[in-house]
Amino acid sequence: MNTASAPTLSVLDAIRQRHAVRTYTATPLAPGAVQTLLDAAIRAPTAMHEEPWEFLVIRDKDVLSLLGQRAKATLARAGRGAATPEMARLHDAFADPQFDIFYGAPALIVVGSLQTGGFVEADCWLAAENLLLCACSLGLGSCVIGLAVAALNDARTKADLGIPAGFHAVAPIVVGVPAPGAASAPTARKPPHVLLWK
Repeated sequence: MNTASAPTLSVLDAIRQRHAVRTYTATPLAPGAVQTLLDAAIRAPTAMHEEPWEFLVIRDKDVLSLLGQRAKATLARAGRGAATPEMARLHDAFADPQFDIFYGAPALIVVGSLQTGGFVEADCWLAAENLLLCACSLGLGSCVIGLAVAALNDARTKADLGIPAGFHAVAPIVVGVPAPGAASAPTARKPPHVLLWK
């Protein structure tokens, strides 16, 4: 599948059809597709035209496995005595050696920054949304993996992988070709809750 030249959806169609995909084929993500996603990400709005975003592109299976194991270990420790039923359920998943927090996706693209400031994280999330919508428009699946943030921001992980010490991960996103039978419909949303309309 040459996703870089695949037919694309309109922006509104991509917004309406985008959903989290949690099952992927092993098909590698082509460098051209990765570049298309990054090119879309950097077209995001940015406060004061700072463009603070930086990206990590991880396609190496061993590195993805290492990150996954470290994330699970960190979260398993934090999940002990979890305050919510959801965190208790996740704690059980982290204890399962077969559980892959990246869902078998062939690529992880991390949006983050070497900068600090009031709007840096907001700019990174705007870039992440562009990336997610672009993936959908190309027929790719994606999912934000917030559970990986702590491991990506860990000093030991940064040193082991050669990530600059000052880099702050904001939005880890897995991307790949959805597996046959993967959920293909977006989840329902509540109607807009408008607090003021004058």
